[in-house]
Amino acid sequence: MTATSVTDWRPVPAPAVLLRHDHTRDRDLLLLPERVVVLQGGAGTVVGLCDGVRSVRDIVDELAERFPGAPVAADVPPFLERLRHKGWLR
Repeated sequence: MTATSVTDWRPVPAPAVLLRHDHTRDRDLLLLPERVVVLQGGAGTVVGLCDGVRSVRDIVDELAERFPGAPVAADVPPFLERLRHKGWLR
């Protein structure tokens, strides 16, 4: 997949995947069939922006605005690609 096609992709959680916040542990979770994935750091914020409307480029731009100086342009696209490869995003 080319860099352009990655940034134009509009990620959305797969149908069986839900993003939830565990208030007791103050952690974001991905709920999958028969599995729970605990998200670390800002991963829940990133996944929360995956609505099928925003492109990866839009997500990076929004995060760069929210978190100036953070390496979102370098970190977010490969992170989203890993989630896509696992089948958690489409």
